[in-house]
Amino acid sequence: MDFLQVLFPVSGIKTYLFIPPVVAFIISFFTSMAGISGAFLLLPFQISVLGFTTTSVTSTNFLFNVTGTPGGVYRYIKECRFAWPLALIIVTGIIPGVLIGYNIRIRLLPDPKSFKFFVGIVLLFVSLKLIRDAWNKGTDRKLNYCSFKERLDNVSLSLKKAGFKFGNITYTFSTSGILGLSSVVGVVGGVYGIGGGSIIAPFLITFFNLPVYTIAGAVLLGTFTSSVAGVAFYSLIPINGTVSPPDWILGLLFGAGGLLGMYFGAKTQKYIPEKWIKIVLGVILFTIASRYIWRFFIG
Repeated sequence: MDFLQVLFPVSGIKTYLFIPPVVAFIISFFTSMAGISGAFLLLPFQISVLGFTTTSVTSTNFLFNVTGTPGGVYRYIKECRFAWPLALIIVTGIIPGVLIGYNIRIRLLPDPKSFKFFVGIVLLFVSLKLIRDAWNKGTDRKLNYCSFKERLDNVSLSLKKAGFKFGNITYTFSTSGILGLSSVVGVVGGVYGIGGGSIIAPFLITFFNLPVYTIAGAVLLGTFTSSVAGVAFYSLIPINGTVSPPDWILGLLFGAGGLLGMYFGAKTQKYIPEKWIKIVLGVILFTIASRYIWRFFIG
């Protein structure tokens, strides 16, 4: 099996060729059901398991999103469960935030220990949001996806509010509210290298009361767009005289697994109760967050 081991020159890590795509596939398959690419779990894997701790790990995570998210986006569009107004607002707000986040990551958080603590705080917040929302919601509405009747309809978008109809229920939300949320999430995502989907999704579900079955595709598109910007910023804009481009080979291997994982995850989502999607993700995030925060204090 040694002939399958590869030394990745940019990151300096050595691992089996099949590990990055397999890990990415498994992670993305489950997380894409909630509109999350899986980058928030892939980053801890790169840092703690592979030992990739330079600032290039962030841009490599962005590259994974760029390569992997189109699979999920395509599947949600194909099933007519893609909220275009929501996607456009998210994309508009998130890109400027990514640039700010990039500056923060390079200037203030270059040390791996501090970065892990930051990651832990972000993941802890996201996990508590997911778990609380899952427990507060008693039962899941059963959807008749076998006949594909549950589709988005009556889509609208204006400067004040946007909305759509799904499952005989009309959902509306503030355009400025989503825009502001996306901008803030872009900053955090720019630092973390996740594209922001793992933070936006819980807010859309909890505060804007949008069903996970409708937001997933829009959030993944926002993740894709912000990640394209992230790769460009980290690769082309020098700070302190240096840039932090991704490990292209490693990122593309992760992305190949993510592309398949997100496609099949999006395809499977309609058969999984929304409550369990949130609980499983919340528990995973809480475990990782607790570990990172604890290690920051004990050294």
